Amino acid sequence: MGTNSRYCSGRPDGRRRARGVGYLENLIGSLVACACLLFGSVPSAWADGLTVFAAASLKNALDEVVADFEDATGDTVTVSYAGSSALAWQISHGAPADIFISANVDWMDRLQADGHIVPDTRVNLLGNTLVLIGHGAVSERMIDRDTDLTELLSGGRLAMALIDAVPAGIYGKTALQFLGLWDGVEPHVAQADNVRAALALVAAGEAPLGIVYATDAVVSTDISVIGTFPPASHPSIVYPAAIVAGRGNETAHAFLEYLQGDDAGATFRRHGFTVPE
Repeated sequence: MGTNSRYCSGRPDGRRRARGVGYLENLIGSLVACACLLFGSVPSAWADGLTVFAAASLKNALDEVVADFEDATGDTVTVSYAGSSALAWQISHGAPADIFISANVDWMDRLQADGHIVPDTRVNLLGNTLVLIGHGAVSERMIDRDTDLTELLSGGRLAMALIDAVPAGIYGKTALQFLGLWDGVEPHVAQADNVRAALALVAAGEAPLGIVYATDAVVSTDISVIGTFPPASHPSIVYPAAIVAGRGNETAHAFLEYLQGDDAGATFRRHGFTVPE
């Protein structure tokens, strides 16, 4: 397997292939093309309710919040989960999302700069922390400049979300660079399309270690948290949310307000997110 490989699972026989980082542009282009074909062919299906594009790391918590909102209001909410980069590109190419929730501010900044979101609706919704995980039961330790990740890997791979596009991967690479660990571990990195895919590689035992959000680590019983990366090693992990330009109907505003309320906040906290006061 080549240096800095990337796993994907698109083969008919279910086996994984390794791809280079340069595959990213083609990946995003394909996603956009497929999205446009899909959205163009079934516009009525997307018009029946609220459509939310959300970072993959939000899935478990946001699914609960959505169910509570639907029970309380009778409205229908459809959520599309993926890496923030792929979702931002889809929105910029006309995908009919009503609300976008990103796992970092950069992709929201890009959409705002290009006029694809409503700036007055933008809020910093949630926060998170970054952790190192291992397959099965592993010993906890401090993650610092003295951590020997190469030894811990024992010839295996370090699973990460795409290091140049997906927020969890960007945060992870930044943290490793800050700690002086990146150069040593870079040849052993296996990149996945999003943070949940990186988690799945570790849970399945295909990679002994991975870097994910703390909130991802609690959804699998097949992994353990080895340690938390120091907050100073990477930018604050912030999830901004905003209404997409031209899509600000009454339900969108109501749902965005609900996301900031006490009931939703309690759910997010229970799943390990931090909620701004």
